[in-house]
Amino acid sequence: MERNKKKKLIAKHGKHQKDTGSAQVQIAILTERINELTGHLKVHKKDIHSRKGLLSMVGKRRRLLNYVKNKNPEKYQEVIKTLELRK
Repeated sequence: MERNKKKKLIAKHGKHQKDTGSAQVQIAILTERINELTGHLKVHKKDIHSRKGLLSMVGKRRRLLNYVKNKNPEKYQEVIKTLELRK
């Protein structure tokens, strides 16, 4: 992922400029990486190692989303809406 994309995601979802650890920022960064890897796997269908990495990222994002949902349901709805995770 490009450094500029990451900085923009942190600025948009973080509490301050250097906030990389909050769950919302981690979810946003994982979502961006998942989207990039999904595009890669559409071209390279037999790349099993990348597919395994993708599945682990999706699982980690799911766990972070569950954490945010339990701690702060309003923030959860906001994250889901801004990242367009639900259809």
